[in-house]
Order: sequence, then C-alpha cells, then structure tokens
Amino acid sequence: MIAYLKGTVAAVSENILVLDVNQVGYQVFISARDAADMPGSGCDVKVFTWMSVSQDAIRLYGFLQEDDLEVFRLLINVSGVGPKAALGVLSVFTADELKLAVLADDAKIIAKAPGIGSKSARKIILELKDRFSVEDAFESRLSGRDGNAAHAVAHSDAGDEAIQALIALGYSGSDALQAVKNCEITEDMDTETILKLALKRL
Repeated sequence: MIAYLKGTVAAVSENILVLDVNQVGYQVFISARDAADMPGSGCDVKVFTWMSVSQDAIRLYGFLQEDDLEVFRLLINVSGVGPKAALGVLSVFTADELKLAVLADDAKIIAKAPGIGSKSARKIILELKDRFSVEDAFESRLSGRDGNAAHAVAHSDAGDEAIQALIALGYSGSDALQAVKNCEITEDMDTETILKLALKRL
C-alpha cells in the first residue's frame, strides 16, 4: 500500500494529477477541489493516497489533506458509494464540512454532490453519523484558535440550544452548526447571546 507520494506536478486536469516521482509518472485520481488547489506544473507537492486494486485495473486516489483521505475511506465503505462518488462528495465538501452535514442530518445538502442522490445521502448519514462527533468536527475546524475555545463550543449546552433555535428559524442543520462554530464562544455565554452572534454570520 502506498501511503503517500511526494514529487513534482507534471500535469493536472479536473480530476487527474500526474505526479513525477523520481522520473516515474504516477496517475492519481483527485477531487475537483484538490485540482483547483493543486500547485502548478513543476511545483513539489505531497499527496496522501489510497490504492484500488480490481481485476482490470490498479488506481491511485490522492488527497492534499490527510483528513480528506480518512473521510474518503469511510465513504467508500458506505453501501452504494464507490470511489468516483466519494471523490464527487469531496469535490464539494471538505472533510469537516461533510462531518458537520452528517451530524446535522442534512441529507439535502449532501445530495448536492455529483453522483450522490437523496437515497445515497441518507445512507451516508445513517452509516457515518456514529463515526463522527460534534467535538471532533468543531475542534478540527478551530485548530488554529485557542483549544479551550474549541472545547467550549463543542460542549456548550447553550451552543446546542442556539443551533436548535436556528434550525427552528428555518436554517439548515449544517448552516446552523457552522454559524455557531464561527462564533467566539466562551463558557459563560447564554443561548441568547450565542444566537445573536450566530445570526450576524448568517
């Protein structure tokens, strides 16, 4: 198994990277989001990889972020979701955005990914919801901020109540989660204060 490749970008298309590693060109399937973020030809890059071996082909799938690779592995284990559909999901969502959508039971937004219908979106939520936690999703998105602040957001009852209030106001679960996540929340804030801060971000 190839855990990652580090080399020089030879060519990039919408969903394929050709990576020159010691004068060997590796064809790596990538998401449209990673293709857009990929450095230009001649630049060095590291991609985390997963290898698919079937009777007729050996394929490499690559990701700029290790979190995306981990979510990709989870997605391809969901019934009815193959590597192509999983790449489609990660072309639309970052790993953390997908985690938030799953935790918010937001099948509608997940179904916007290419190759994912409403039935597959519901399966993704059903099979992955127990694999994610609100704490993990918030803390990974807030890794650049103070760790205590991330902990306060993830465990705040007031924060949970603010999220439910936003959903009751008609916002999607994922939008509500992200709005509260983006607030500078401290442990002494009440629901009303958090709600006002979140509404300013919506």
